[in-house]
Amino acid sequence: MYRFLLSRQWVILTLVALVLIPTMIRLGIWQKHRYEMRTARNDLVSSALHAKPVPVERLSSPGHAVTTAEKYRTVTATGTFDTAHEVVVRRRTNSDDEVGFHVLTPFVLTDGKVLLVNRGWIPANGAQTTFPKIPAPPAGKVTIEGRLKADETTAASGIKEIKGLPPRQIMLINSEEQARRLGATVLGGYVEQTAPEPKGGSPEQISDPGSEDAPLNYAYMIQWWLFAAAVPVGWWVLVRRERRDREEASAEATSEETEPAAV
Repeated sequence: MYRFLLSRQWVILTLVALVLIPTMIRLGIWQKHRYEMRTARNDLVSSALHAKPVPVERLSSPGHAVTTAEKYRTVTATGTFDTAHEVVVRRRTNSDDEVGFHVLTPFVLTDGKVLLVNRGWIPANGAQTTFPKIPAPPAGKVTIEGRLKADETTAASGIKEIKGLPPRQIMLINSEEQARRLGATVLGGYVEQTAPEPKGGSPEQISDPGSEDAPLNYAYMIQWWLFAAAVPVGWWVLVRRERRDREEASAEATSEETEPAAV
């Protein structure tokens, strides 16, 4: 009755179905892991952003590697901006995907240590080989707030370090490299400034880190597992249809053989 399953066509179709089922299950598991990872990241970011601000030196120190739990925590610092040693970070985009620079200004704390402060984004306004005109920060002693970030690396960001850049331009924000450049004691990581807001809206402050679309991965997970469940169902429907078609064809052939010849 099901001898046709041994035909070349049906053997290939069955093997394809047997490969698709575990493949789709594994893809669903991968989407599940992505959902869990993104959910954990969203929870961590939300918790950090809503945590009470703390002095930056409570979370960072010279040579400190900012941890995942410390990332995006709001910190405060009191000191003065050192614009004489200010640099810009190349090829950075704003919320409208316009390419420009991030402004990185050393912030000298009251105890003499240096905190790297990313004051925000400015447009390139011409060749990126030219050091741009940068709006000045507040003069004198000031207290700032911002989000703590880890040092940037090529491995983590995908941004390649380039040698031979124009003066006062860098590709990555890294406290160890800046400590060597400044010849100063620099706190690990850096801060994305959120307060006080710059006069005239420039540099353009960096927006809060958005939440990743974890529910989309959850939907993909369900979708792949439904596909995996649909494969054997579809295979069985095709088998039944093939059997029915063969039975009907056989019945027609038998009927034709038994009918008396016309006189």
